[in-house]
Amino acid sequence: MGYKPAKLGHVNIFVRNAERSRDWYEDLLGLHTHGFTPGRAAFMSADVGNSHEIALLQVGEDAPAPQSGQIGLNHMAWYMDTLSDLEEIYFRIKEKNIEIERVSDHGHAIGIYIHDPDGNGIELFCNSQEDAADGLAEMKSPGRKNKELVFS
Repeated sequence: MGYKPAKLGHVNIFVRNAERSRDWYEDLLGLHTHGFTPGRAAFMSADVGNSHEIALLQVGEDAPAPQSGQIGLNHMAWYMDTLSDLEEIYFRIKEKNIEIERVSDHGHAIGIYIHDPDGNGIELFCNSQEDAADGLAEMKSPGRKNKELVFS
């Protein structure tokens, strides 16, 4: 099917200050900055072979924060290779005193939910099933509910 996209290429989000946000994403997630224009934008990626997976577009210090329950991006999800990697970023988030909204076991994946300094939603997740079909079946199982988790 020629009309079907191969994958999502990148996400653009609005931030109050591109430099401050770039520093935050570099520090917490280790993202690589491929391009930066002071006062305008930063282009970053976890995959250094990709020109950017996220663009941070500066809109100014007086811009209102995203509002819960309104139209727009709920969160972006960053994939972690293993549960150990997810646990490591969990403790890194705690160490940096970043508020964790929740940690959920979705059946097919485990996700940690936080917000960047401008209120943009972020999920850090890893698959909890080796086979994607098993994970999808778990997610669709009748009566299944997300379970809250705590790393110790």
